[in-house]
Amino acid sequence: MSNSIKIIICSILVIVVFGMCRQQQASQVKGDDTFVKGKALFLADESFKPILDQEAYVFKALFTEAKPEFVYKSENEALKLFLEDSIRVAILSRELNPSELGILERRGLPPDVNRFAIDAITLIVNQESADTTISVKQIKDMLNGKTMIDKNIVFDNPNSSLVRYLKDFSGNKELKEKNIYALQSNKDVIKYVSEHPNSIGIVGFSWLDDPDKDYADAVSKVKIVGVKDESNDKSPTEYFKPNQTTLALKQYPLVRGLYILNSTGKMGLAAGFAAFIKSDRGQRIILKSGLLPDSIPQREMILK
Repeated sequence: MSNSIKIIICSILVIVVFGMCRQQQASQVKGDDTFVKGKALFLADESFKPILDQEAYVFKALFTEAKPEFVYKSENEALKLFLEDSIRVAILSRELNPSELGILERRGLPPDVNRFAIDAITLIVNQESADTTISVKQIKDMLNGKTMIDKNIVFDNPNSSLVRYLKDFSGNKELKEKNIYALQSNKDVIKYVSEHPNSIGIVGFSWLDDPDKDYADAVSKVKIVGVKDESNDKSPTEYFKPNQTTLALKQYPLVRGLYILNSTGKMGLAAGFAAFIKSDRGQRIILKSGLLPDSIPQREMILK
């Protein structure tokens, strides 16, 4: 065999091997997950860990070859990773703004967005506290330092979705009043309030319903404060506590949506989990958790 033929054959082999390696790398990047099978990473706001853990548990029990993995971060951290294309699925308490959406669209990664639940921002006090009600105006004044208050106001970490919500709600972009403190997590807030009668905590409602054993005792030592919204035309003088009825009737004023944003661009495990969480089974898990499902599951009754 001439040297020229050997060179041609070797060149072809190199090209074939190189092409196979590129295909393998592309496959690894793209992932081989399907609607109910394979692995996928999900960024998730740590505020929603209780409900997402429940949804994931049932999803994996139904589809044993599905292996979703949740990476819990503060909202700021999760959003940064999502926009940098590190992980293409995120579960947040808001939709993207036009600037953030533009970043993904320029990369050819427009997200599929689905709201699946409605959460309540909840004020809690120690069981020994005489405070049981507060108005929306009082909350805003309290967060802006416009009212004399001898209580410490505590919430989870400074980069959380709850803090971002409170800043937007109050119009105070700093929240640096001397009696306002950021801790580390919703659990820390609940534990702090349970031990300090002279405090007000602000947490997500899902952390108060069916708590884990490690902080259930603390939950039993706090109580939820009723909130009045003076701008509510139908009930400006009534105080409401968060529950599925007051959320559905839009009586409780401090609410936020839960969204799953999928920029994978394929019908993989991310799309499968999003479909499950929006399904009747997934929405019933939301209903059982105490949050308000995006679509209320229908209840069939047989009359005899």
